[in-house]
Amino acid sequence: MAGRIHPWWAAGFCALAMSAPAFAQNEQFIPILAYRTGVYAVSGVPYVNGEVDYYRLINERDGGINGVKIVFAECETGYATDRGLDCYERLKRNGPTGAAFVVPRSTGVAFLLTDRAYTDKVPLLTPGYGRAASKDGSVFMWNFPLLGTYWSAADIAIQHVGKEIGGVEKIKGKKIALLFHDSPYGKEPIPALLALAHKYGFEFRSIPVPHPGLEQ
Repeated sequence: MAGRIHPWWAAGFCALAMSAPAFAQNEQFIPILAYRTGVYAVSGVPYVNGEVDYYRLINERDGGINGVKIVFAECETGYATDRGLDCYERLKRNGPTGAAFVVPRSTGVAFLLTDRAYTDKVPLLTPGYGRAASKDGSVFMWNFPLLGTYWSAADIAIQHVGKEIGGVEKIKGKKIALLFHDSPYGKEPIPALLALAHKYGFEFRSIPVPHPGLEQ
C-alpha cells in the first residue's frame, strides 16, 4: 500500500507491546487485542506482525498521522472472549485521551464490547467481521463495520449462485447449505440466509463444524 495513508486503514492496524507507555500531548494511544497463541495463532501471528510493521512505518516514515505519533500496547487474548474483555478493560483508558478505538479481532469479543463501547464512548472497528446488524449506525452509534459484513457476504453468495444457474428466481426449490464454524462469527450469516431462503424460496440448511474446527 504505497503513497498516502488512508485514515481508516491506519486506524485498523496496530503494533508492538509496551508494558507502560509514556505519553506526550502529540501522541495517540491504540490498544492491540492480539492472538499470537491458541488454536488460531496460525493466522493471528502474521496478522499482528503486519500491523506492527505498518505502525512503525507510519511513525518512522511519516512522523505519525498529521504529526501525531501512535503509541500502542499489545494484549494477548488467545482468541478467547473473556480474555478479550479483560484486555479491553485494562487498556481502554491508557494515554492522554484513552483508546482512540478498539479492534476486537473476534466476533465474540465484538458482541461483548458493543454495549461497553457505547457506554465508554470508544469506537469499535470491525473490518469485514463482527456484528452484522451494527451497520445500522442509528442504533449502533459506536460500532464501525468497515468493508462488508457477514450478511452482505451471504447475499453476495446467493446472488452468485443465482447468476450461475440463470437467474436468482431459479433458486426456488433448490437446497443450499452453509457449512459454518460453530462460533459467533460462523453463526452470523445464518439470519441473513434464512431471510433470503424465505425471499427466494430455497431450502436452507446449516451444518456446524465444532470449535476449534478443522484446519482453516
